[in-house]
Amino acid sequence: MSAAVTNLVVSLGAMQVARKIDFADPDILFYVRCFYVFSQTLVLGIYYFVTLKIKQKNDLKVLKYTEPAKPMSGEGPSQVTTTVRDYDLAETSKAIRSVLMGVLFMAFMHLYMKYTQPLFIQGIMPLKSLYDSKILKIHLLGKPATGDLKRPFEAPPSLFGAPAKTDQAEPAKVEAKKDK
Repeated sequence: MSAAVTNLVVSLGAMQVARKIDFADPDILFYVRCFYVFSQTLVLGIYYFVTLKIKQKNDLKVLKYTEPAKPMSGEGPSQVTTTVRDYDLAETSKAIRSVLMGVLFMAFMHLYMKYTQPLFIQGIMPLKSLYDSKILKIHLLGKPATGDLKRPFEAPPSLFGAPAKTDQAEPAKVEAKKDK
């Protein structure tokens, strides 16, 4: 099952559980807030630890790949040359930014708009994203970077199963297009 489908199943299941929670009770709301803060802190701490492991490993093997064109930019694909260390640090940084954007969004939803049910759901979803994280699987669980974990990571398929369009096959094609 794809990550998008499992995210949908987990979030729908969490919504059903959240419907049973009495958020009007201040004690329960306090514990849900604590759960949310704990899960976000745990996720950020784990990503920080992974960042330290990447820097400690210091893998300077050169990695060349073609970055797909950004939608609506009008630019073509570009060739990227980096090291495994820098690529992994960039991927970890993206994951950390994603968690922080979720925290900001949740702060707006909960503190300004007074929604409480999403606290419970958003306390679970970052833990699910940790489970799916390829960087975490490589650096924390020690799995080899082969197959699905081979760098550069493929963009996850959409919810409907269509693979994301990437052109990572031949960086030489990009150079040839630039020379014209």
